[in-house]
Amino acid sequence: MDGRPLYLEPLFLEPRLEPRLRSLVAATETLHTLTDALGSPLHVVVPDRIAENVERFRSVYRAHHLSGQIFYAHKANRSSALLRRLAATDAGVDVASLEELQHALGAGFAAARIVATGPKNPEFLWLAARSGVTVGVDGPAELDQLATLVRKHSLDRVPVLLRLSGFETSGVRVLSRRSRFGTPVAQAQELLEAVERHGDAVEPTGVAFHVDTMSVAEKATALEGCLAVLEACRSRGLRPRAVDVGGGFGVSYLAHREQWETYTSELTAAVMGRRPPLAWDGHGYGLREESGTLRGALGLYPAHRSVAGADYLDELLAQPAPSLGGRPLAALLLEHLYDLYTEPGRALLDQCGLTLAKVLEVRAQGTDGALLVRLAAKADDIALEDHGVLMDPVVVPRGGAAEGEGPVAVHLFGSLCLESDLITRRTVFLPRRPAPGDLLAFANTAGYAMDFHATRAQQQPAARKVAAWQDGDAWRWCLDDQFWPITPSGGVQ
Repeated sequence: MDGRPLYLEPLFLEPRLEPRLRSLVAATETLHTLTDALGSPLHVVVPDRIAENVERFRSVYRAHHLSGQIFYAHKANRSSALLRRLAATDAGVDVASLEELQHALGAGFAAARIVATGPKNPEFLWLAARSGVTVGVDGPAELDQLATLVRKHSLDRVPVLLRLSGFETSGVRVLSRRSRFGTPVAQAQELLEAVERHGDAVEPTGVAFHVDTMSVAEKATALEGCLAVLEACRSRGLRPRAVDVGGGFGVSYLAHREQWETYTSELTAAVMGRRPPLAWDGHGYGLREESGTLRGALGLYPAHRSVAGADYLDELLAQPAPSLGGRPLAALLLEHLYDLYTEPGRALLDQCGLTLAKVLEVRAQGTDGALLVRLAAKADDIALEDHGVLMDPVVVPRGGAAEGEGPVAVHLFGSLCLESDLITRRTVFLPRRPAPGDLLAFANTAGYAMDFHATRAQQQPAARKVAAWQDGDAWRWCLDDQFWPITPSGGVQ
């Protein structure tokens, strides 16, 4: 060591906070009251925001004069409050398990507003068919299973979406990633033959695709391929009317693009040894140095995105379809009177909640100059890094008065007796030194980061969840499973 500071300047990754969530973070007394009563960690969801996000997506439909349904991908969050608030809008829900289907039906969704996707066990398939839910099928075998069930139990014809994969452009394979979901478009004829064979049991209402990518170009290729399959359906006398483009519209988590670009550049420098490490034990998030050469790929979510959510959908619909005369995809959907289905999860949950964790201990250790901060939470309670999202928490001081020197570099650890229980591997920079009793508010955790990975390891409970809403200048709350859209602002029925 030559005496120079290890961290020449802080590398902040400030969360993007829109007015509603910013107001909640600023409600210091309310947040401390909640954790004092219900423990740490604690998830706080904001149901009214999900309705606002539906409207943002719906405005894109209106701008392109398109009809169709917005299906919330239930798997992104188990909250009853969010689901019930969504039921009071015109949106639907995409369920991927028997339990999610039961939850949706109990929250107030009629069958016409539900689509069942993903791997299905017989019980899930039966309840979907019995309820009249639209079923997304991945191939002929699943169609055979569904048709057998319908006939055996004398059920009505089941509406189905035919899910496709493996799309290509002419001469060049654009989608190189394989998918275990859907039928390769090159085998679509076999799928359509199965539909015709089971015409007494199923009704094809549309086609769908699952593409695990952030690329607008790849999704546009898939949508173009779906339009071609719809024409093949019409040539057979089938009358599907919808195209389901799935999800993957994204969220921009950070407030400043420059911070994200600076951080990723400095992370590369750290991996190459040109500056001190920026993560615990020199973790490189997929990057590594080999004989002076940078290897690997950055395994992080692009935390600042210039186009995300409803804007991403708008950009997708504006893409041209080369094999169909170069017309914009939205124009082709409109000309053929096709409905557009979307399945946003993370994007509908943007700004819909935060996670609170109490600071238990702050101490100095090691030679990197960073403080060790232990939180009353497990890493799987705040699973931002499990989804590749890097973002600073907000310090919510006890008593509302921020004190202490700053900025400081910290490592955030969880409450399990495991070396791997790291809330974040990244060295986090906070504007001031936190103190025991303070809260750290991790913003925008509603999409996947709240309970998708939650466990009860070492018999420590998973985080509880509450719903919060604004009542004038104040914030009101109730337990998540006690919230209904008819809950008055005063909290009295």
